Amino acid sequence: MKRFIASVCLVTLFSVFSTAQVSVYPTNWWIGMKHNAIQLLIRGNDVLFNKSQLYINYPGVSVKKVTPLENGKYMAVDIVISAAAKPGAVTLQFVSGSNKQSVQWWLKERRKGNGTAFAQGVRSNDFIYLAMPDRFSNGDPSNDRIPGMRDQSLNRDSVYHRHGGDFQGIINHLDYLQSLGVTTLWMTPVIENDQPNRTEHGYSFTDHYKIDPRYGGEKMYKQLSDALHKRGMKLIQDAVYNHVGSKNIFFLDPPVKDWFHQWPVYTGTSYKDQPLFDPHASAHDKKVMSDGWFTPQMPDLNQSNPYVANFLIQHAIWSVEEFGVDGWRIDTYIYNDLAFMNRCNSALLEEYPKITMFGETWVHGTAAQAFFAQNNINTSFKSNLIGVTDFQTLFYGILPALNENFGWTDGVNKLYSTLSNDFLYKNPMNNVIFLDNHDLNRITSEVKGDTAKLKAGIGWLLTSRGIPEMYYGTEVMMKGEKNPNDGWVRLDFPGGWDADKKNAFTQKGLTAEEKNIQDYVKALGNYRKHSSAITTGKMMQYVPEDGLYVYFRYDQKQTVMCVMNTASAEKKIDFGNYTERTGGFSMAKNVVTGNMLGSSFSIPAKTMWVLELKK
Repeated sequence: MKRFIASVCLVTLFSVFSTAQVSVYPTNWWIGMKHNAIQLLIRGNDVLFNKSQLYINYPGVSVKKVTPLENGKYMAVDIVISAAAKPGAVTLQFVSGSNKQSVQWWLKERRKGNGTAFAQGVRSNDFIYLAMPDRFSNGDPSNDRIPGMRDQSLNRDSVYHRHGGDFQGIINHLDYLQSLGVTTLWMTPVIENDQPNRTEHGYSFTDHYKIDPRYGGEKMYKQLSDALHKRGMKLIQDAVYNHVGSKNIFFLDPPVKDWFHQWPVYTGTSYKDQPLFDPHASAHDKKVMSDGWFTPQMPDLNQSNPYVANFLIQHAIWSVEEFGVDGWRIDTYIYNDLAFMNRCNSALLEEYPKITMFGETWVHGTAAQAFFAQNNINTSFKSNLIGVTDFQTLFYGILPALNENFGWTDGVNKLYSTLSNDFLYKNPMNNVIFLDNHDLNRITSEVKGDTAKLKAGIGWLLTSRGIPEMYYGTEVMMKGEKNPNDGWVRLDFPGGWDADKKNAFTQKGLTAEEKNIQDYVKALGNYRKHSSAITTGKMMQYVPEDGLYVYFRYDQKQTVMCVMNTASAEKKIDFGNYTERTGGFSMAKNVVTGNMLGSSFSIPAKTMWVLELKK
């Protein structure tokens, strides 16, 4: 017996009633999409739901296939939306004997962008600011607790509990972000995390198609996106394909048994990326790495299951269209099924040719990192990922440059050597560089509060190749170390709550050092925004000598000379030592202070200068 009728209207034949117990994923779609053939995952209210007949009568919508899934509450419905379809409510009717149910599923007009573009991609001419919504600013105390959600904590004295930050708090301070030179906002995940505890980080999704109401829900997320775009700014969404939370609706009631990776006993990932590219690796090690669970509280999605894959890919496209997303940061990239990731990346690019995505690649070694991105390496698997989070320039680059004594392979030589490996990438300018993030010790703590080192690190961040990302609070010297708990690197931004005595937005209560660093970020961040050499130009670096590292950013319009002296004594600089880039120039302007220098000068110890060369 056929389970669907797509061409005959049967609405008047039944006494139809609607029910909130039928859920449809994706919750809506759009006319005029390239991806017009989609798979609806429909969940009913009893174990015989998938025995129902499905009736759809809507011009331009045709049903190609209905598949009852293993769990009787679910069915997968493949539909095609023709070019002739119009926006409106599509009625899905389910009939099982005398039981008749209906639910409306919406086709929408495509997002207009509110007068500005979206899905524009995030590139080297951008400056990303990474904020944790719960810890940045509380703009609407009314959503601090939401009745019915499992985590009812609200305690700013605890790093484990929620603190109340939200989208409204971020909207209230977009002027501040722009004052830093920031062009792009990346937030840790904003999708519903209805877990019992530790929900401040957002990485344990419980319903992909709900935005966490404690941040303001779907309405406020759209308002934030619109507010960013009206300012010419961009939005990055943090995607998690690898796992969900233990209270996820599909983990509590899976559509099929292999929706998640199943093991006879709990098996965690090895966290070892090497088997994925090691020519000598065992299949067992590869499986444990990819299919093992990230933590016992984060069930591992089986992306080789076609229904799971379709669900995740459609959700990615849905998010971009629904919320006007410009870029895609992909959490735990290396733990995903890499063939699936290529397919997902391609689907996004097919629908949005300008969009960019970068994956979290917390690995060790440039070759290992390059494997997961578009690269120049001859391997059997070729990734199509546009860029990565560049842990190599952090771990084996800027941190040693700031904290280690100079040596043949030590100190700033590590930064030079790491960047010399850029030949492995198709385009290293697509990599996101950073000094710290929500999973790492804060850079101010890494340099023991040394403002000279911190300035040098920020100077490098805002002038090196790639896309700079600054973690919230770095600009005012926020401190924190992961030991004993990662909550200590996720403290509240000063001034984000009305009761705060210190306010980084206004500089009230900041120390002289904190003001100095914030002013430095503002000066260099805004200079960068208008510097073609730094944002899109080429890079040339010179072999470091006795702690002195000199590199250039340049194009036909501009040449910027970056001088990092990591030694304990001042160093003399002479244009004659760098004639490939200094030829024809006789002066240099410090872009932060405005001071003019001649073609020969000395730079103090433990100092970095960014100099625009002049004729």
